[in-house]
Amino acid sequence: MTVAWIRFAFTAIFLLLSLLSFTTAVLGVYRFHFILNRIHAAGIGDTMGLFFLLLSMAISAPSLNHILKLSLICLFFWCSSPVSTHFISQMEFYTNKDIYSSIKRKDIPEESADRACRQKD
Repeated sequence: MTVAWIRFAFTAIFLLLSLLSFTTAVLGVYRFHFILNRIHAAGIGDTMGLFFLLLSMAISAPSLNHILKLSLICLFFWCSSPVSTHFISQMEFYTNKDIYSSIKRKDIPEESADRACRQKD
């Protein structure tokens, strides 16, 4: 009986951590103004939220078979999420003509950034 309550407590804690991670990801997506920062916030929150969700469900799973299925689902999401965010950020980089005005780097002079932006047209 005590073991069941301990499993329930750990499951609830990790579910709350997962909810907190997803909530901060959503807030990051709405608070950041630059698209690449939004993508980063969504990707990190998604990965952490899935990890805590998998951990909570693995603790409360009735058998090893269920844990294996959950792990495979989570592995698929962990492999597909970075790829999709990378493609979205590449699309933004190649289609946004004003990307260099948002990126401040010390090693790129302003003239070469303007020239690179004009070459993309």
